Amino acid sequence: MTNRRNLLLTGVAAIGATGTAAWLVASLNEPVSASSEARFELTRTDAEWRALLTPAQYSVLRREGTERAFSSPLDREKRAGLFHCAGCDLPVYSSETKYDSRTGWPSFWASLDGAVGTKTDRKLLLARTEVHCRRCGGHLGHVFDDGPPPTGKRHCLNGVALKFVAA
Repeated sequence: MTNRRNLLLTGVAAIGATGTAAWLVASLNEPVSASSEARFELTRTDAEWRALLTPAQYSVLRREGTERAFSSPLDREKRAGLFHCAGCDLPVYSSETKYDSRTGWPSFWASLDGAVGTKTDRKLLLARTEVHCRRCGGHLGHVFDDGPPPTGKRHCLNGVALKFVAA
């Protein structure tokens, strides 16, 4: 039997779920903020980033999106060389630390010294460690604690956020 308490609790739950869903959608569509960009060495306006990057690169690097698993040719790249940030061309990872994590995204057990920064990402309601280019702030992917030795880390990156330069 429906009573006022059940009706009220159902209404509050529905409002809470709607608010949470709206917050998630808004946060997924929010670009890297101007205040956070100010701390990076290389800054551009949103219009400049849009003109410089492909739509897929813009989505990942500037809006913190994620490419589809197994869609990047860089996941299968085996040659010696360096992986650069697609936004500013800073070398960020070496092929020497790349490995096949079988996740569908290019994975590395370490970045180049001083090349990336991290921050806590709570967009999926779980705390994750986001990794970004230290020079332009472009979103590269996330770091997880299930990687191989010697670091035990898995830098799980979006291939569209990178460009490969062969040795």
